[in-house]
Amino acid sequence: MIGDPAATRLTQYAHGGGCACKLPPGELERVVAGLTAPAGGADGRLLIGAEDGDDAAVLRVSDGTAVVSTADFFTPVVDDAYDWGRIAAANALSDVYAVGGTPVMALNLLGWPRDALPAELAREVLRGGRDAAARAGCPIAGGHSIDDPEPKYGLAVTGLADPDRLLRLDAGRAGVPLSLTKPLGIGVLNARHKATGEVFPQAVEVMTALNDTASTLALAAGATAATDVTGFGLLGHLYKLARASGVSAVVDAAAVPYLEGAREAARDGFVPGGSRRNLAWVAPHTDFGRIAELERLLLADAQTSGGLLVAGEVPGAPVIGELVARTRSTLVVR
Repeated sequence: MIGDPAATRLTQYAHGGGCACKLPPGELERVVAGLTAPAGGADGRLLIGAEDGDDAAVLRVSDGTAVVSTADFFTPVVDDAYDWGRIAAANALSDVYAVGGTPVMALNLLGWPRDALPAELAREVLRGGRDAAARAGCPIAGGHSIDDPEPKYGLAVTGLADPDRLLRLDAGRAGVPLSLTKPLGIGVLNARHKATGEVFPQAVEVMTALNDTASTLALAAGATAATDVTGFGLLGHLYKLARASGVSAVVDAAAVPYLEGAREAARDGFVPGGSRRNLAWVAPHTDFGRIAELERLLLADAQTSGGLLVAGEVPGAPVIGELVARTRSTLVVR
């Protein structure tokens, strides 16, 4: 039965929330192994494929132009329909920025339980997505919708990039610092929001912020390796970058920024299941030294529309560690 839109808590209609509802990284890698086209291909035009888990695919179409393609969608991460639309769109656009591209067009992807939630709420979600994409200069030109037991929303995005100036997972080099352009803690705050209804404007502000400036600054600084920090957490995405680049990564836990209230939420037990799965995945490859369990969970916290993790210095972003020559452990947290 359809209730009052103003009183509807969208997060209660989904078993997970945001990027925390991704398939576990280890399980996903096993599922897709051998099923996607590797970079290069028969004619060498596919510059970035799926073998390393990069954020978007990149195909050279001419000497100076490459097409960037990605899709991202998820269940409600906040109760406000307009904010969810903005967050989901910003998150999908981020995949283009994470490889050094510029989004040029997008398509809506919408799943909606039409017998449980009013159509006017779906319209608010789409309006939020439209407004976020408009800020990126990226028109939304239609899309696709289905009747779905759980609400889901996101975008399929097409972008353009310079094929000779890309940000990728396998281009990290030892001796390069690591910069993080948004604070962590989104996952635990969203988990608290889902459980209690408490609203965290600081988390919404971070999730709706575009990564366009961060991408531009990274390229201007000569960076060649980056990823955005989303559902696999800082440690999960850093592990993929270090593994693909054949290096190890050292993280200075004290230098990692967090949103206000994140530590309290984690201490109070509001930790998404996705964050725990992330930690279990990276733990065998990580030297944590004396880092406490709570700190480990925060470093593995499943983010939604997080910042860019760049191998290089980005003006205004904290340096949280560095890449080093490969050691016994792929990740070292101190």
